[in-house]
Amino acid sequence: MESKKLALRIADQMFEKKGFDVLVMDLSKIASFADYFVICSADSDTQVKAIADDIDKKLRDDGIKPWHREGYSSLSWVLLDYVDVVVHVFKKDSRAFYNLEKLWGDAPLLKIEDPTMVKVKTRKEKSTVSKTPKKANAVKKGVKKATSMATKKTTTKTSKVSKKGSGTKKK
Repeated sequence: MESKKLALRIADQMFEKKGFDVLVMDLSKIASFADYFVICSADSDTQVKAIADDIDKKLRDDGIKPWHREGYSSLSWVLLDYVDVVVHVFKKDSRAFYNLEKLWGDAPLLKIEDPTMVKVKTRKEKSTVSKTPKKANAVKKGVKKATSMATKKTTTKTSKVSKKGSGTKKK
């Protein structure tokens, strides 16, 4: 499998176990030991292990085994080395401490969004777009109704005044 496809596949898999702040760093032009880093954060030790185990299992099912695994003893940072793609699953605090994004600041970054969140945003945008014209039309109709009612009231008052003034009073 091509290294970029593998990196993007791993990034997508991270979301299955609720990984967040997922990004892919393209190291192909600045490092010789790997083409991509795939990095994500997790809230707990258990979640770090779950994400790393899930990636390892699913890739093994497809015949892709890691060359090296590291960090399972402390679970604050698990590294899975697939030679061209190196996976980093960090506990939130450890990611901030080691700050690989800054360390490899020359590498282009590709921030990956959670596919489930992208669907939610798309649905919200579509519903907002479809409702806006209806609301605008309703407001326009409301303005027209209010204007026509004000005109009727003015006309009615004028005609009542005309009727009173046109008659002659008898004493």
